[in-house]
Amino acid sequence: MAGDYWNHNVAFHRRIVRDAALRGGNALDVGCGDGLLLAHLATVCRCVVGLDPDVQVVARARRRLEQNPQAEVLLDDVMDPDLPQRIGTFETVSCVATLHHLPLEPAMARLSELVAPGGRLIVVGLAANGSLWDWVLSALAVLPLRVVGTLRRETPDIGVVTRPPRQTLAEIRAAASRLLPGATIRRRFYYRYTLIWDRPAQGVS
Repeated sequence: MAGDYWNHNVAFHRRIVRDAALRGGNALDVGCGDGLLLAHLATVCRCVVGLDPDVQVVARARRRLEQNPQAEVLLDDVMDPDLPQRIGTFETVSCVATLHHLPLEPAMARLSELVAPGGRLIVVGLAANGSLWDWVLSALAVLPLRVVGTLRRETPDIGVVTRPPRQTLAEIRAAASRLLPGATIRRRFYYRYTLIWDRPAQGVS
């Protein structure tokens, strides 16, 4: 696909798309940026919607997806109070490198509202280093990530707003335990973590 590139976020796109293909249906990408993940989700889902509050990146995403009639990119804020009523729910909700831009617990609650019964929330996030172990793991990753980045011809800056994470992984786990019961959180390569949460199907308690 024209305009494809690789970086630490794109490294997770393939597994997100593969997971979404298991459910099909509709997919929502929160903080869709220039629409790269959305374009790939459009190959396995019936309808895909991207949300981003940045005018310039929404314009880029719309250009990328102009040949995909089942894709829509909205200039919108996921925390807008009436958003769930306006856009409904989705079988797959992805959120890549976006959660740390938002108020953690309100954003987790909002993301959960957008997941359809039987659907899945997939977060790829960044966490701040809090413990000695966090710092050690980050330091150990520097050299291998530089090697991988060189081999993959990494494009670290794609022209979107970035922000350092504020919450530690321990804080994110604690919030998820309160708001997303049953969520699975794992530390990943590329200074990232994944959070997976499934909404029970209707009629399942």
